[in-house]
Amino acid sequence: MGSLQPREPKIFYRHRGEDSVFKAPRGTRDIQPDEQPYWRYIENKASKLARLYGFKRLDTPVFEDSGLFSRSVGAGTDIMDKETYTFNDRGNDPLTLRPEGTAPVCRAYLEHGMQNLPQPVRLYYFCPVFRYDRPQAGRYREHHQFGVEVIGDSDPMVDIEVVQIGWDLMDVLGLEGLSLSLNSIGDKKCRPHYIKELQRYYKRYTGQLCKDCIQRLDNNPLRVLDCKQASCVPLRDTAPASTDHLCDECQTHWDQLRKYLEISGIPFEVDHKLVRGLDYYTRMVFEITPPEEGAQSTILGGGRYDGLIEELGGKPIPGVGFATGMERLILNIERQCIDVIVDEDPEYFLASMDEKSAELAVMIGGKIRESGCSAIQGQQGRGLRGQMRTANTLNAKRVIIIGEHEITNGSLTIREMTNGDQETVMVEDFLAGL
Repeated sequence: MGSLQPREPKIFYRHRGEDSVFKAPRGTRDIQPDEQPYWRYIENKASKLARLYGFKRLDTPVFEDSGLFSRSVGAGTDIMDKETYTFNDRGNDPLTLRPEGTAPVCRAYLEHGMQNLPQPVRLYYFCPVFRYDRPQAGRYREHHQFGVEVIGDSDPMVDIEVVQIGWDLMDVLGLEGLSLSLNSIGDKKCRPHYIKELQRYYKRYTGQLCKDCIQRLDNNPLRVLDCKQASCVPLRDTAPASTDHLCDECQTHWDQLRKYLEISGIPFEVDHKLVRGLDYYTRMVFEITPPEEGAQSTILGGGRYDGLIEELGGKPIPGVGFATGMERLILNIERQCIDVIVDEDPEYFLASMDEKSAELAVMIGGKIRESGCSAIQGQQGRGLRGQMRTANTLNAKRVIIIGEHEITNGSLTIREMTNGDQETVMVEDFLAGL
């Protein structure tokens, strides 16, 4: 039941007891302050890397016209059939919370006339996506993605560029032991023949297929290769390979792609079972996986989608890209014990003893922030000892102490919290040094 259907509103009554405490909906979570360094670490590294490759950031709405995803993701996919959050708004327009990031980027590309810009257009994004899925490690019903898209060029060199960014991202994050897998699933010219061969093969084993795959075999055969059910997985090993049924154009693209990858020095393996879970992919698809095994271990995935823009109402314009889950990245960063250094500790903590010193502390704090440094105001009613404990808890680097003595002398007492060293400086000298 992946759709949000109109229903009678529930009325919650607050009362004493455990039931009165609201919790985040199942499959969602709060990103607490002590977790934020991981997120800033990835965002900073990914943004810098994307800009080094000439990409520009694009942000799209959290919900879109439902037709955008039924035409792009595919009506027979698990995402559309089982996992989307779809609802009608008050104007009775069907809307869907974004289940992936590529289709909205392509919609924006068309809507804003980016096809008139020098091609290809290179875009990156950070966004939450929503899928009614079974919550698991590193995967939630609301999760977050970083992705890149290159639209307007069919050259395999562009494919290599996208794969290279994905591989480089793992490197700059410090992740090790990863594997790159890729495949070519052809295009609309050669894929129909391959699908017939796939159907012919699997119809010999219908008794072993799960209920969903029996249905997929008629309306979306590629999804059978993507099934994770125990009864279906063994059959993939001897299924026909898509690379044995490529047309001349797809074969040339595939040969050049592998040649460029070998030149780049990026290690890879061909996985004939790899199709990805979205209908818009053509030709090259790829995934990066961590050392642990499992159906849900993929850390980054993407591929080419040369027919997607046309499917959305534009001219035939090629595209290629990838997305990676932020939660999955953080899970692997923690597993590999990577030091995440994001300096968010306050530079100064201002401890004041009375109303007069508090007034000076307010002025000093404002000047500190104007200079680009962080400053936190203490609570004068707590006394010096209590404020020092607070400063220590907040990991403040320095405490500025303002008491009666400092007010009388026009000075400030500054204590270094790392070693306890303390010095007295005149107010005007301190401000001049900011």
